[in-house]
Amino acid sequence: MLATTALLAAACSTSRGSSAGGPAAPGPTVAATSVATSTTTAPGKTFGTLASPCGPGSAKGGSDQGVTDTAIRIGYGDDRGYAGSPGLDQEIGDAIKALIKWCNDQGGILGRPIQGDFYDAAITQVTGVTQQACKADFMLVGEGWALDEAAEQTRVGCNLPAVPAFTVGPDFANGPMMYQGVPNPVDYLPASVYYQIAQLFPDAVAKTDVLHTTLTTATEVSYTKDLQAMAAAGWTNSDCGVKINYAGEPDYKPFAQRFVSCGVKTIYSNLGFGPPLENMLTAINQLGIKPVLVFESSVYSAAMAQWNTSGLADNSYFRMAFEPLENTQVPAITDYLAILHASGGKVGLLGEQATSSFLLWATAAKTCGANLTRQCMINNLSAVHNWTAGGLSAQTDPGANLPPKCGMLVKLTGSTYSQVFPATAGQFDCNDKYLFKVGSTAWGTTLGSDRLSTKFLSPNVIRPQGSA
Repeated sequence: MLATTALLAAACSTSRGSSAGGPAAPGPTVAATSVATSTTTAPGKTFGTLASPCGPGSAKGGSDQGVTDTAIRIGYGDDRGYAGSPGLDQEIGDAIKALIKWCNDQGGILGRPIQGDFYDAAITQVTGVTQQACKADFMLVGEGWALDEAAEQTRVGCNLPAVPAFTVGPDFANGPMMYQGVPNPVDYLPASVYYQIAQLFPDAVAKTDVLHTTLTTATEVSYTKDLQAMAAAGWTNSDCGVKINYAGEPDYKPFAQRFVSCGVKTIYSNLGFGPPLENMLTAINQLGIKPVLVFESSVYSAAMAQWNTSGLADNSYFRMAFEPLENTQVPAITDYLAILHASGGKVGLLGEQATSSFLLWATAAKTCGANLTRQCMINNLSAVHNWTAGGLSAQTDPGANLPPKCGMLVKLTGSTYSQVFPATAGQFDCNDKYLFKVGSTAWGTTLGSDRLSTKFLSPNVIRPQGSA
């Protein structure tokens, strides 16, 4: 059934750990902290099963930085200008740009158009672009920056709330004033992929390893969590000592040979798709081994499918918390593709992530009505405990910063992706054990009792207040 435009009022939580038992039935639950001046939604406008949060209205007033009678100014961006991988994560920025137009075409948020400030962090410029956003924008929405950790002190210092496409650094992943459509906290891990691979390939998980790189903040911190979950799911890590330079190697065969010497049957990597991963997979293939290759969803891309026309990565499996683009029987996928194609934007899994976070932000913003303030947004976002972005993803708990208990596996064969687990396309495999509690030694930071990173906290940060 289609979600209604009326958003359910719920008590705002002051602790992100309050819903650790998991979310309830799908659908947004947002605390109403003020009465909207108009709740009109454009007739028939939906995103998947979610009623559009965009539409005409009479909301006015300069209620906070970046909010005026005529505009809501938000910052967004990606790392497309990184010289080592031009166009990196471009689908993130393209998704937000397209969604801003989609929303403004309906009337904006209660009549206020959205103005987007695009920031290309090019990986290394993340602090500088965050400083710019601090001076101008109401919030960061749907951004995705690989070195987000480097800018966290700046973001928290200027009280800039964020609803990002993804998080990488531990202090940002559990940072204050941060909520996302599909959370990725340091203390809980969506572990469905490890159990599903173990079920499909029980022999192969007896000899496993991960592909280490020199990009420590973006890959190695994550691996410490992954290895704990792998062990819980029955994987045995061979620890072959393979570590490649993220900027590239002159010859990848010596690294591939280490995997051969170890007798590895399953290799896991959280690298994004680009020259380092391409060259490593080529070297593995040249040495004649065919391990099960397990990747994060960020590798699932048209670029990898086009590269794999010769079948070098036919044994690749991808962890998915979002519906793959091939599942066009899912209305949310159809809507996402239509919105991106209408603007000529690049589509991809990371674009879906950005879309989910934009819709989460817009849904909370509509509830604020004319009183659109950062405090109102934090109150509303902290109360969203059931979120699928209209069926775009597995059910998550953004308000409590908890990832999904559900997932699926997608396999690459030649240049074609297809869902292989569970077998029915469009469905997710769910289990309570897939919400894996990570040991504190792997967090990479210190969390308070509210599960917020303590590193940059100050008495001035915006916290959820009371109940709606």
